[in-house]
Amino acid sequence: MKKTLAALGLAAATMLPTMAVADNYVIDTKGAHASINFKVPHLGYSFIKGRFNDFDGEFSYDPANVEASTVVVNIDTTSLDSNHAERDKHIRSGDFINASKFSTATFKSTSVKDNGDGSITINGDLTLHGKTNPISIAANFIGAGSDPWGGYRAGFEGTTRLELKDYGIAVMGPSSYVDMELHVEGVRK
Repeated sequence: MKKTLAALGLAAATMLPTMAVADNYVIDTKGAHASINFKVPHLGYSFIKGRFNDFDGEFSYDPANVEASTVVVNIDTTSLDSNHAERDKHIRSGDFINASKFSTATFKSTSVKDNGDGSITINGDLTLHGKTNPISIAANFIGAGSDPWGGYRAGFEGTTRLELKDYGIAVMGPSSYVDMELHVEGVRK
């Protein structure tokens, strides 16, 4: 029995180096090479655009096995910025996202689907305003390679639509959603 277990262990050890392993990346927020942007209809007449200035996260990615990828992102909701201080104060208030009570939003992927055409679908759970709901992000791989500083990077873009009522966030005017536009560039660990 011990010889069989030892043989299995040796066989597994010799196979591991040939198996592909996903690379792990830290999202590059320090160099402003990533952004989490939003677009909200304003009273049905126009749109307000903005972003979250403070967030962090990590992802794993293996181009040979895209479906093994994972993503985790943490967003500081108090960093909401629509380029208008009074409006930002109102959006951060208890009337809308209540950033003082719910200061962090979190996205954790549950699955990644390679659509076979260069696009991927990232499914996961978004916790926002104290509620967690599943969402899907339509994403595209932009590219990967060495950077001028001796590192290695990979980049993606993605979009998703959030229904505000799903998160208990008040709706103002006839529109009930916010469109998210995501740009993610990660530095390999």
